[in-house]
Amino acid sequence: MSATLLRWVSVLTLATAVAGCATDSGSHDSTGPTPMGHTYVSTKVDGTAIPGGGPLELTFTDGRVSARSGCNTSGGPVSFDGDVLRISGLATTMMACVGDRAGADGWQTGLLESAPTWKLNGDTLTLTGNGSTVALLDKRVARPNRPLTETEWTVTTLLRPEGQVTSQALEHAKPTLTIGTDNRVAGSAGCNHLSGTAEIAAGDREITFRLATTRMLCEPEVMDVERQVLEALDGKTTATVDGDTLTLRNDGNGTGLVLTADR
Repeated sequence: MSATLLRWVSVLTLATAVAGCATDSGSHDSTGPTPMGHTYVSTKVDGTAIPGGGPLELTFTDGRVSARSGCNTSGGPVSFDGDVLRISGLATTMMACVGDRAGADGWQTGLLESAPTWKLNGDTLTLTGNGSTVALLDKRVARPNRPLTETEWTVTTLLRPEGQVTSQALEHAKPTLTIGTDNRVAGSAGCNHLSGTAEIAAGDREITFRLATTRMLCEPEVMDVERQVLEALDGKTTATVDGDTLTLRNDGNGTGLVLTADR
């Protein structure tokens, strides 16, 4: 099976831009504290559970919300109309998920499009709608930032100029990256082992990689994943750690990686 068939690219710009033009996200906003500017992770679900177990992760930024419950990512304009959360023009990526996770998207869309009620109590956000009551904790509390070094990071998403890419081949290859306190790098590019150095600067926000790999051959789909991983790690990158997630963006070629630490 080709990498093209395994891979789905998420390009939400056009759909969300059109939805944004039609939505007055500020006209009914709550005057008190809102979740805007924060990311929340579900810790408990009463009622209809998340297929596959989740968790639900919600990120509120710039008048928009992004959501993921274990399969695809959805996003759209959001407003806080009293105690009602209103989301319009919800756009969703199109990755095919298997097993229990296949139902996560429907659960997520059902909750977000039901005009759920919301309540913010300190670091805890509670949403109630579509047969579920979901308690979510601020990600900064639920998952404090993992250290950049001496953490094994696993690639979960490839960042391309045209959008975010996930695939069954990527899940199978599970590329990993560990940066030691001595700036030595070890891991897997998907097929081959990688090694080299990482020059860390600007308070852990800039990393320049110099890497080499072994020279084994794997399935074409895995080799394509490896090519994209190495492209993202070629030279200087901008690094951001958010809880158990590391995002690397290559300064030269517009590619990047999203990596997650073991929980």
